[in-house]
Amino acid sequence: MLKQHLQFKLSQKLSPQQIQLMKLIQLPTQAFEQRLMQEIEENPALETGKEESDSLNDEFEDNYDQDSDSETINTEDINIDDYLSDDEIPDYRTKANNYSSDDEEKSVPYAAGTSFNQHLLNQLNTVYLNDEEWTIAEFLIGSVDESGYIRRPIADIMDDLAFTQNVYTDEETITRILGIVQELDPPGVGARSLEECLIIQLERKEITPSIELATAILKRSFEHFTKKHYQKLIQKHNISEDELKEAISEIERLNPKPGGSYSGNNRIIEHVVPDFAIRIVDGELELTLNGRNAPELHVSKEYSNMLKGYKEAKDKSKSQKDTVMFIKQKLDAAKWFIDAIRQRQQTLFITMNAIMHYQSEYFLTGDERNLRPMILKDIADEIGMDVSTVSRVANSKYVDTPYGTKLIKEYFSESMKNEQGEDVSTKEIKKILETVIQNETKKKPLTDDKLAAILKEKGYPIARRTVAKYREQLNIPVARMRKEI
Repeated sequence: MLKQHLQFKLSQKLSPQQIQLMKLIQLPTQAFEQRLMQEIEENPALETGKEESDSLNDEFEDNYDQDSDSETINTEDINIDDYLSDDEIPDYRTKANNYSSDDEEKSVPYAAGTSFNQHLLNQLNTVYLNDEEWTIAEFLIGSVDESGYIRRPIADIMDDLAFTQNVYTDEETITRILGIVQELDPPGVGARSLEECLIIQLERKEITPSIELATAILKRSFEHFTKKHYQKLIQKHNISEDELKEAISEIERLNPKPGGSYSGNNRIIEHVVPDFAIRIVDGELELTLNGRNAPELHVSKEYSNMLKGYKEAKDKSKSQKDTVMFIKQKLDAAKWFIDAIRQRQQTLFITMNAIMHYQSEYFLTGDERNLRPMILKDIADEIGMDVSTVSRVANSKYVDTPYGTKLIKEYFSESMKNEQGEDVSTKEIKKILETVIQNETKKKPLTDDKLAAILKEKGYPIARRTVAKYREQLNIPVARMRKEI
């Protein structure tokens, strides 16, 4: 039995333009420039620079007649050959010798680099090895990671040599060849552990009493050394505190990551481009948006004139209408993109301006203890936007301040109550904690319990486990690992 009923449903959908705007807001400056160039390449109706005239044509609103199919078609065929003439670009213009003797030759230099593994293989060429030994040594070098270590067991390497290189050998031979690899530069390369890496570097140095003691400590008491059990080291090796200090000083000069010191390691360096700049002018804060975020764009006038010409034409063919539809789509896309960029600029500036005024005391002084507790909702409520919009601005944008370039999200922090019942930023507590640890006596560093007691005396009653959490977030080790002789 058929039934008919009425149902009300409320739903929220995002338009393609809104989605495009959210994606643009999330992009930092460099990524935004790449997205801008991509759009310009894909849409010929979008142009950069200032317009020749101030007025924009509105021909891309609706410039064709839907009932024009019945109209008479009277168009002349276009001779394509006229546009493909060989005389347009004479052959001599493409010749490389079409230059005068005083013309400056301009060429683009290419950067060439040698990888870390290739650097090791180049050194291996100076060592005499038979074919099998060379294959083993080459395989070992291929197993060296970025830090300069071989972190795979010898047994696994032996199996891989048999399966992939058809080389059947034993662990003793591989260990012997590994010793040859470990003689290459930089010192310590090819080590299987931190202990072995440091020992290899010490054995390359000129023998002195402190070097001998440092080597003995690493070979016989590595665990005591890593845990900084200095008294146990003094008793076990029967040495004085000054002798231990000299030996540890020698170890601290060593490189725990020999691969990282190779200049030709060809690593990708991320360059940070600030999206905003904050300056103090006559005691007042001044915010500017990076000019690269505000490009000059306009709709192509040639495309608009095409529509104007079509509108004024009496005879309209089917192919012309299809072309006009394509032009109209490109013009609409260009207009939407320009509007989205303008909204992006406005959103970025309004959001950062609210953050700047909210944290004005910090930006005027540079003291992190003046940072106010601030969450995304605080800024969202102030500017009347969604929390997700503020999050997109804060998570990927940088601001250049008189105190350095920082990620905007670093200014956001939760609040805690002090003894006076006031809301204070967790960043303020972390800064005080960091200062207390910096001023502690390194021979007897402060434990988390003592740090919690000191913070309580300063008016910040927080638990020991909270102190431990903040200390770990600041990348500060426990008291025992901060101990010095």
